[in-house]
Amino acid sequence: MTKLSDTQTIILSRAAQNEDRMALPLPNSLRGGAAAKVASAMLAKGFIEEVDADMRKGELVWRETGDGHGVTLIATDAGLAAIGVEPDDANTAPADAPTEEAAPDAPTGPEAAPKTRTPREGTKQATLIAMLRAPDGATIEEIMAATNWQSHTVRGAMAGALKKKLGLEVTSEKVEDRGRVYKLPAA
Repeated sequence: MTKLSDTQTIILSRAAQNEDRMALPLPNSLRGGAAAKVASAMLAKGFIEEVDADMRKGELVWRETGDGHGVTLIATDAGLAAIGVEPDDANTAPADAPTEEAAPDAPTGPEAAPKTRTPREGTKQATLIAMLRAPDGATIEEIMAATNWQSHTVRGAMAGALKKKLGLEVTSEKVEDRGRVYKLPAA
């Protein structure tokens, strides 16, 4: 499966839900130079393409061509294949695009669960996960000492990276003589 950023995955997932594969509007958090950078990267990889916008139908315009016409962005077959969605109109995924076989009863398309990310080994995030998977768990202070993070960074990493992005369920309990201890289920 092709590696995509979270933003690229969101853009392609939204486009896959549109009958016309329209990739616009881009996420609200993506503005100006960041939007141009993400779109340029996706265009270069062939995940999206520019097509003439039909202004009479009210299609959103990505950029103007200078001759009074506008172009919009649509997801390509390769873009849909990158998120594991087979195009409706044909089985036209590029021959070199990797495919994954889903279990017969597994959901596919927009209703499928998002793919979980795997942390790289040797990172502070991997250290955090290892500490939380230890039988005794870890306190904020222990994690701060091991990662050299501040307490708010530790809490943010547990709430954001672990819970939201990786889908891990962090639990906590008060332990006498130790304070609040955070844990992850053993892998």
